[in-house]
Amino acid sequence: MEKVVSLHDVVRTYIMGDNEVKALRGVSFDIEQGEFVSIMGPSGSGKSTCMNMIGCLDRPTSGIVKINGRETAKMNEKELSVLRNQTIGFVFQQYHLISSMNVIENVMLPLKYQKLDRRLRHEKALAALESVGLAERIHHKPHELSGGQKQRVAIARAMVTQPKILLADEPTGALDTETGKQVMEMFRKINSENNTTIIIVTHDPRIGESTKRCIRILDGQIVEG
Repeated sequence: MEKVVSLHDVVRTYIMGDNEVKALRGVSFDIEQGEFVSIMGPSGSGKSTCMNMIGCLDRPTSGIVKINGRETAKMNEKELSVLRNQTIGFVFQQYHLISSMNVIENVMLPLKYQKLDRRLRHEKALAALESVGLAERIHHKPHELSGGQKQRVAIARAMVTQPKILLADEPTGALDTETGKQVMEMFRKINSENNTTIIIVTHDPRIGESTKRCIRILDGQIVEG
């Protein structure tokens, strides 16, 4: 199987005033194309730092991070930006929708960086919204939607570029239990139908247990997975 994420002996150290904080202490794991994985740990465990490594939002102090076969430390900012846009879709706990844009404009946004014409961007965004059951809401603004609907828009926006990897940071954290279950079911559907690699970062054991594989992290080290 193709490895789309590979971390080998990754250390990430931050300097906080006079203190040195090791967020990751020699983390190693591989994730293959089509896997449905959670990275689980309590606050301060290093899971968010892992997410930033996978999302090409940060670089390791030492060790090797490869995304889609490319070592991120050897890439410049422009190359990293292209890799993020073309390979990785992001879903966040607080949705990060742009309030001044309607639903379809929000979903079209990642396609703007691919230099597609507006008609094609609109077609792709509409198809993505249809896939999450929101085709009738395309002209609504984010404030007119429920939390679950906002997260479905965020998922459509993440998937509109057809990424290999979908990276979700606490995607059910702001939702009630039933809506959270529906969002997780949507991730399972995307994973099975598109063979998209899905990585969910969470502190919630229920979410960790609902994925096919759970990588547990504690004090910057992998303890399981």
